[in-house]
Amino acid sequence: MTTYRIDPLHSFIEFKIKHLMISTVNGSFQSFDATLNSDGDDFANATVTFSADVNSVSTNIIDRDNHLKSVDFFDAENYPKINFNSTSVEKVDENSYVMNGDLEIRGVSRPVSLSVEYNGEDEDAYGQTKVGFDMEGKINRKDWGLDFNVAGGKGSLLVGDEVKLNISIQMIKQ
Repeated sequence: MTTYRIDPLHSFIEFKIKHLMISTVNGSFQSFDATLNSDGDDFANATVTFSADVNSVSTNIIDRDNHLKSVDFFDAENYPKINFNSTSVEKVDENSYVMNGDLEIRGVSRPVSLSVEYNGEDEDAYGQTKVGFDMEGKINRKDWGLDFNVAGGKGSLLVGDEVKLNISIQMIKQ
């Protein structure tokens, strides 16, 4: 069994959501942890665990970040972590996988599926072996009880329901 830990200096966890249904707001988590366990260089059947600190959410707008941390959205005081545990990793082709797992937000756990691209392996200047992955997926925020919304001026909604996930990570072989 080979274990990898996330390299937070070379990784990002980003989400995108529509605002007034006419523009896209980007956000990310600045503090997170992940572990990958695999039976070798082929990541089929690997197991992945991930957690993000809700208080580290950043959209580069402090008032919006504080609103996201409030009970209207993530409720960071009562649910300080977002967690993911993989249930399967299936190889599609040489460098592509589908990772299925359970995503827990606000104490609600729901299945999600992410498309994964394996970007390869290399060694850094310190002799650490690293592997890189890009992942994408979509979720409906309402599936996790993130229901807050208000009407825009022309009857559109302030916040869209679909959240796009965009994740790029480097993992360090332990």
